Amino acid sequence: MDNKRTRRDFLRNTGTLAAASALPFFSRVPAFGNPLDTKTLRVGLIGCGGRGTGAANQALAADDNVVLVAMADLFDDRLTESHANLTKIHPDKMKVDKSRRYLGFDGADKIINAKDIDVVILTTPPYFRPEHFEKAVNAGKHIFCEKPMAVDAPGARRVMEAVRVAEQKKLNIMSGFCWRYHTPKRATFQKILDGAIGEVTTVYNTYNTGALWLRDTQPGWSKLRKDMRNWLYHTWISGDHLIEQAIHSVDMQSWALGDVLPASVTGTGGRQSRVEPEFGNVYDHFALVYEYDNGARGFHFSRQQKNCSNSYAVESIGTEGTAMVNCIRNRHTITGKETWKYDGEDNDMYQQEHDELFAAIRAGKPVNDGKRMVQSTMLGIMGRMAAYTGQTITYEQAWNSQEKLGPDTVDEDTKWEDAPVAQPGITQFS
Repeated sequence: MDNKRTRRDFLRNTGTLAAASALPFFSRVPAFGNPLDTKTLRVGLIGCGGRGTGAANQALAADDNVVLVAMADLFDDRLTESHANLTKIHPDKMKVDKSRRYLGFDGADKIINAKDIDVVILTTPPYFRPEHFEKAVNAGKHIFCEKPMAVDAPGARRVMEAVRVAEQKKLNIMSGFCWRYHTPKRATFQKILDGAIGEVTTVYNTYNTGALWLRDTQPGWSKLRKDMRNWLYHTWISGDHLIEQAIHSVDMQSWALGDVLPASVTGTGGRQSRVEPEFGNVYDHFALVYEYDNGARGFHFSRQQKNCSNSYAVESIGTEGTAMVNCIRNRHTITGKETWKYDGEDNDMYQQEHDELFAAIRAGKPVNDGKRMVQSTMLGIMGRMAAYTGQTITYEQAWNSQEKLGPDTVDEDTKWEDAPVAQPGITQFS
């Protein structure tokens, strides 16, 4: 984790990001002949934390004729810092007038409904994703949206329906499942899917990290605002770390198995080292077993516990070999009937996402990650359901669940309490 470039690194390394390297797949210089070639694509950023700021940087670097025209966040310091950092790197592409730096819950609507904005970047906490995504599709915007797509099944269904509308409107949808755009992993998983290790029978994946950030809050803030400041630790806002962070590993499990949906999942989890009130109601570890109709199994293990060993890897075992993807060491190998090691070109997967998004917009040939991004999100959601309840949960049960973790909408006057910390065997599935 520590040696992998993340969007949050942007805030610490503004100088190095200014020299983002050119990538092999798409030129950032428009090819003339298409009506879109000479159009200035105007971008709005919704969510100005480290993740959103990094995504905006990559969007501005992806195409010669892109400008950022609006920004929205709940917190003034996040918006101000984001604007300052982006201006240092892209002084000629930052066109955000003070009147279009929106603070508050209504900022998203102001950007989404703006007729002069072509592309929106959705990087708020996951609770907001279904509403913002649906509204952006209805407004005819091209979308980059961070993972996950929802925190519960009703939200996932809402996004999936909007994905269908986006397809009809020929909108471009790019998701933040970034490893799908990493050249070494594209090569490795393609070999797996082409049969390099035979039929895949088992995938073991991990996302074991240390403790994450905890930000200061102000005494005069409401509980809602304090919770939003440290949204990671509130299941209704984040979905828990299985859905918010470890979903990358679950997504790669799905990739290795051809994105076939699992039949069911059984698992457990809990809180051992992160039990103080400031950590809300999320777990600090999960252990899950996904079962597939063809007999394959997916084993997932994740934790966020300080002073413990880390692991971020996906090992795929087949009838004729094994494939190992080590995300910490950036190593990709296959052993068995075929011995192989990826030794080709590496790339910045975050930049690649935006290069391909804006190239597709220019070409008028939409890309749409929608169905896959919802399905991978649901694998995380059903895993949390199994861990929280202690029950085996089928995909059908999870998809049809009516459980809503948060309120229908949120504004400054919303009062919402965390659910009790889930207890396997006591907490009920709904």
